[in-house]
Amino acid sequence: MSNLLQIIEGHKAFGPKVLFEEATFSIEEGEHVGVIGPNGAGKSTLFKILVEQDELDSGEFVRKKGLKLGYLSQHDDWTPETRVEDYLSQGTSMPLWELKSLGRGLGLGETHFNSKVRDLSGGYRTRIKLLYLLGTQPDLLLLDEPTNYLDLESVLTLEKFLQETSSSFLLISHDREFLRRTTDHILEVESGDIVKFNGGLDDYFEQKQILRSQLETAALSQSQKKAQILEFVARFGAKASKAKQAQSRLKQVEKMEDIDLKPLPIKARIKIPPPKHCGKTIMTLDQVSLGYGEKIILSGVSFSIQRGDHIAVVGVNGAGKSTLLKALANLLDAKTGAKTLGYEVSIGYYAQHVGEALDPKLTVLESLLSAADGDVSVQDVKNLAGSLLFSGDDMDKRISVLSGGEKARVAFGQILLQRSPFLILDEPTNHLDFQTVEALTEALNSYEGTVVVVSHDRSFTRRVGKKILEVRDGKVGLYLGSYDEYVWSQSQKISSRPEEGTQLPLEGPSKKTNIALQKNSTFNSAKRLKQIEKEIQKVDQELESLLALQNQISLEPGFSAQRGQELKVMSEKIDQLKIQKNSLEEEWLILSP
Repeated sequence: MSNLLQIIEGHKAFGPKVLFEEATFSIEEGEHVGVIGPNGAGKSTLFKILVEQDELDSGEFVRKKGLKLGYLSQHDDWTPETRVEDYLSQGTSMPLWELKSLGRGLGLGETHFNSKVRDLSGGYRTRIKLLYLLGTQPDLLLLDEPTNYLDLESVLTLEKFLQETSSSFLLISHDREFLRRTTDHILEVESGDIVKFNGGLDDYFEQKQILRSQLETAALSQSQKKAQILEFVARFGAKASKAKQAQSRLKQVEKMEDIDLKPLPIKARIKIPPPKHCGKTIMTLDQVSLGYGEKIILSGVSFSIQRGDHIAVVGVNGAGKSTLLKALANLLDAKTGAKTLGYEVSIGYYAQHVGEALDPKLTVLESLLSAADGDVSVQDVKNLAGSLLFSGDDMDKRISVLSGGEKARVAFGQILLQRSPFLILDEPTNHLDFQTVEALTEALNSYEGTVVVVSHDRSFTRRVGKKILEVRDGKVGLYLGSYDEYVWSQSQKISSRPEEGTQLPLEGPSKKTNIALQKNSTFNSAKRLKQIEKEIQKVDQELESLLALQNQISLEPGFSAQRGQELKVMSEKIDQLKIQKNSLEEEWLILSP
């Protein structure tokens, strides 16, 4: 395995804010690396340095001679009128017909290649951009939030491709499930450091905890030793017989290296103000049809939403999910049928681009205060701002100077502060880091109001959506299974999907390429199956141990509040392990021959 690139003692800062200092790491050939860290820690800046759109302030950046990088950024490099074939033909070293053959593994066919960019959904646009990068035949792919705005089918297709590719890649994503399934190393960008961990996401969390415990133990031991020496010096330093000894011990203290125990990142906690009182039925739709102009998108839509329902809306891109959400938010009238809003029901609607409607002259705090319900205190508004990563001086920033992601977070905060009993959220987790997504999940789970959500983040959707509404073939219906069962059914469709355009001849080099790809896919699938079996065994052992300990504590004749807290933490861990095991078993079923 050869070294592709490395940074040695790299330093990067913007004004007084240091992103990383004396950062050292390397990326090897064949590695699948997940890049994680809080928002603003420097992940995207790191990518720009690697593709030489930015540079280190100091330190060394070494690349393998002739290294070719493929960068999938969050910004488009085409115009809506561009034909997909024309886009793929420019700048790629692979023949178009061979590139199309490779594209079928991403679910692309002649219909997509003959289309203009404007006619494709966000999911297919991302697939096209990825295919273009593959056509440049890079040694290392850099993928910056590739799952943003993708539907489940697109996420699963991209996930399958990344699992099977032999190419190296660096992947920035806040989607835990996606990272868990596609990466074998983790690069953490946090608190001025860049640290590489061997193993996947779960291994990272385990190693991180062990390292923290070791550092805390070492720091405590060192602190106690220093205290003992200083006490000795204070007691005997003035005595002639002990003076030499005291000085010797003081030198020991001076020689002790400081243990850098960085403060833990503050865990975000989002507290949504309680909803206003409203009737039991939130909204009823009876034989509703929806569309634009003469075009009908959805028809015969009939269902009711009750107070306290937490509903996840699922379906492929273009199926009509956003159309349904706009209708629920009263932004789109029914063409036929009846839509009735319940008694005293007000609506909070978060759309993907709602941040662009903010007043650019206001500060972050002013924007949030302007939307907050009269019963919400200024301190509650500030607390919510902090949980959405606006703290201290950030609250005084003008909207005009914020990034797109920051504007989206302000708009999201406005909606949460309105105390609307009916929240409609379209991709709320975009632009949020791990900790904030986790905090939002917990907040929505305990929210007493009604929530309808569309999200590509499987872990978030699984935990928030207690009911599943599926949009498919112009209809909307209640999905009778769980969200995990829905994901599994979509995976099966992708696995059994016939390739478009298989009548194209494969001659000469392309036939060899196809056979090589097939062998590589089979090899990687078999390798992944063995890895999954080991992971399931590890999870089973941990579950068995925790359940036994939980049972032992529960049988104690009386236990303290501390014991009660231990049981609570244990139960949460058991739930997480069960979800992890289900996901692993689901993947095993998909990959097994």
